[in-house]
Amino acid sequence: MSYGVLQEYYFDNWTFEGSRTITGVIGTTANGVMYLSMPLLFALFTRRWAHRRQLAAVCGTVIACISFFLSSYSKTVWHLLATQGIASAFGCALIYSPTTLSLGEWYTSSNRALAYGIVLSCKNIVGTSCPFLIRGLIDAYGFQKTMAVWTGIVGVLSLFAIFLIPTHPSKVSIHQTRARKIPWNFLRHRSIYFYSVAIIFQSSGYGIPQTYLTTYARNVAMLSQTTGTLMVAVFNAPGIIASSFFGWLSDNNRIRLSVQVVAAIPPLACGLFTFLFWGLAIEGASAMLIVFSITFGFFSSGYSATWGGMLKQMERESAERNEAIDPGMLYGLLNGVRGIGYASGGIAGVGLLDSGFISTNHRFAYGTPYGPLILFTGLSSILGGWVILWRWNPAARLLPTLWTTWGI
Repeated sequence: MSYGVLQEYYFDNWTFEGSRTITGVIGTTANGVMYLSMPLLFALFTRRWAHRRQLAAVCGTVIACISFFLSSYSKTVWHLLATQGIASAFGCALIYSPTTLSLGEWYTSSNRALAYGIVLSCKNIVGTSCPFLIRGLIDAYGFQKTMAVWTGIVGVLSLFAIFLIPTHPSKVSIHQTRARKIPWNFLRHRSIYFYSVAIIFQSSGYGIPQTYLTTYARNVAMLSQTTGTLMVAVFNAPGIIASSFFGWLSDNNRIRLSVQVVAAIPPLACGLFTFLFWGLAIEGASAMLIVFSITFGFFSSGYSATWGGMLKQMERESAERNEAIDPGMLYGLLNGVRGIGYASGGIAGVGLLDSGFISTNHRFAYGTPYGPLILFTGLSSILGGWVILWRWNPAARLLPTLWTTWGI
């Protein structure tokens, strides 16, 4: 959530062996590793190893802390990628997966999406405060001591919280009897593929502003370092409200919006604001960038909270077919799909930044080296809203035909 501050520091104080452009992959790789590992971790801890969730989360804390600490001694950019982008991310996934499974089991009624939204809001609280914390620590003590302090924060807070989270009684008793197999019947339903494509598109564009907005503000818009840090904070701050709001909207029975409409609002809005506020920003226009950070941050942060509605729809489909379904495993799979989007967006971002200009008019952001990144972010966000086509008649006729042809 705060990697943009570190990337700005790496660029301004380059002491590593290797290409600077690789630093643009570290943040998106970390997100990608976390989410790509979740289907496996959710599958392991949803049933067979459900009683080992707390132990797994503790092990994840240890892995994350060691990785963050070792990253402070990095001499090459590849070591940074291995520690901050891969190892620490896997440790964080080991913390996130077991605890999120427990959350979904305790909240199985109509307020599950809201529960997910409230928890997702917490990451935005961290993303709002930590840019200033990390920037202040780096300015006062340097990079190495900052990572040591961050290691301590992660270790103490994680261990304290892990032991407060109870595992659902039904899962504790599973290992005492023969564990049931995970039901995979949902793979025969078109909805899982429909939503997965949308999540891939949305996620591939979501990580771009988080990674590059601070360097854009500093190197192209010629704004101060403080303003660049502010961009990261205001990007995350609206998500404190957004995640809970979209979770509430997904659960709300008074406002009659379909799952597809609620899920399409965030990515379509993100695409529009990218084209209008970031693409048309001019040099020194901090107001435009701040407005972009607030609007894009609000809608992109709230997107994950709409998954609660997707899960409820897929549960209803399974119930209508009298099929078993494991919502926890399904939620892990959606996170894995998001990891594909994060990883592909990170790889694409490095190439797009080196591809040159898309416009000869250097007045606007489209005419800067970040123009291809802006265009990619906007288009991928718009495509993430394609779930709105669910009730469009041509699509409704086409998709079932494809699923029948594939024999699913």
